[in-house]
Amino acid sequence: MIEVKDITKSYGSGDTAFQALKGISFTINDGEFVAIMGPSGSGKSTTMHILGCLDTPTSGEYFLDNKDVSKLSDEELADIRKDKIGFVFQSFNLLPRTTVLRNVMLPLIYAGVDEDERAQRAKNALIAAGMTETHFYHKSNELSGGQIQRVAIARALVNDPSLILADEPTGNLDTKTGEIVLGTFQRLNEQHGRTIILITHEPDIAEHAKRIIHIRDGAIVSDTKHQQRIVQHHETL
Repeated sequence: MIEVKDITKSYGSGDTAFQALKGISFTINDGEFVAIMGPSGSGKSTTMHILGCLDTPTSGEYFLDNKDVSKLSDEELADIRKDKIGFVFQSFNLLPRTTVLRNVMLPLIYAGVDEDERAQRAKNALIAAGMTETHFYHKSNELSGGQIQRVAIARALVNDPSLILADEPTGNLDTKTGEIVLGTFQRLNEQHGRTIILITHEPDIAEHAKRIIHIRDGAIVSDTKHQQRIVQHHETL
């Protein structure tokens, strides 16, 4: 699915230039659950922006589903984001006075999908993300933090993307709620075969993935598979 070849990213020029990434390379296969971990300023967010087609590298190649997207135009990158990538952010980015179902339907409305089809696809995505039908017509400002993040996960799923990118998705949640949300990602990976990349600075969050790529000072310092920390109970929020 993903092949990154000797990617660099520099900001500025001359004496003030800053090299955020220093030639990183890795591959991620379909159906993997990978955490990219590093402290603030390590280059993990820059890596996420490139993987999510929100930015392009200064040099190197990035293949997504066998297509080199590293040198595409802004318009072409927008199409890749729309069709192939689902984003889950620390800030939930939902419309507060809009129903759960309509929040999840919004990407399909922009894509011009028929009303009946988008409603059914939104419901399927919400169920896959662990939401119950009793919450579909609640407004998002009536939900708990964990429920809101599950709605955000459903919205990321609704276009059936090849890749889900989760950027510090538990950052605004308490520990227990964060565990439940991480369990949702694990279930999506195990039961639905979703490819998930989790961006985090916290080792205990990264341990919920099956593989950890550790970045420091713009370079990969380790890339290891390990015994995944499993969330045993997918509780209802």
